[in-house]
Amino acid sequence: MQRLQISDLNILLIEPSDTQRKIITSLLIKENVAEIDAVSDIAGAKTALMSHGADLVVSAMYFADGTAIDVLKFIKESSELQSIPFMLVSSESRTAKLEEYKQAGISAILPKPFKPVHLTKALNASLDLINEDEIELEYFDITEIRVLLVDDSMLARGHIRRTLEKMGVKNFVEAENGAMALTFLKDHEFDIVVTDYNMPEMDGRELSEFIRFNPETAHIPIIMVTSESADSLHMSNIQQTGVNALCDKPFEPSMVKKMLVSLLTE
Repeated sequence: MQRLQISDLNILLIEPSDTQRKIITSLLIKENVAEIDAVSDIAGAKTALMSHGADLVVSAMYFADGTAIDVLKFIKESSELQSIPFMLVSSESRTAKLEEYKQAGISAILPKPFKPVHLTKALNASLDLINEDEIELEYFDITEIRVLLVDDSMLARGHIRRTLEKMGVKNFVEAENGAMALTFLKDHEFDIVVTDYNMPEMDGRELSEFIRFNPETAHIPIIMVTSESADSLHMSNIQQTGVNALCDKPFEPSMVKKMLVSLLTE
């Protein structure tokens, strides 16, 4: 399959400000994006998506008729649209406001104003979510790797799963929290565990400790995906539980690919 380039992208830009639409459109054109469909509200975005879809959605956060989360959920809950990457462009910096977007599986967050280099990086990260790039391993067939995916957000699990599928991973078992994951670990064998940190009943730290201190599962590599800062106190403590790698939400597919190659060839 031919790989898409930035110049091949059909982008839906959702921005309520005429000035901001012109600025972002001009920056996208400078990145060689040829097809840009710009709308100003949620209703227009949904109409455009239902009419002709898009390769990538670039959206502001706040609109007169809702917020970007309305569009994001509309995309992720549609079997026809759910694979479309979603890039948020916002001056919002409050963690609580951004958390829902991170959990729902956005491809990138760009601050307002952003530099061209940040836009290029975000566009390339989105391309990684679109293009298939199967991992080649020395000792394993990536299509046979067994992954236990643990996250209380169905949207987040779907995003992570689709990202890994683009890399050739085919075998998944999904759990909503650590407690459910334990039941699967008792009955099935896995080659890697990808888990969220914040979950009800049993969080990622408790799950990781169980995996690492149980002789039957201690060998399984663990990737923890989290929206918390890597240098936070929680994440510092997590490093001591035997987690092999920490990955941010939203995570970069290229980084995840490097992690998988490293963990599965050790």
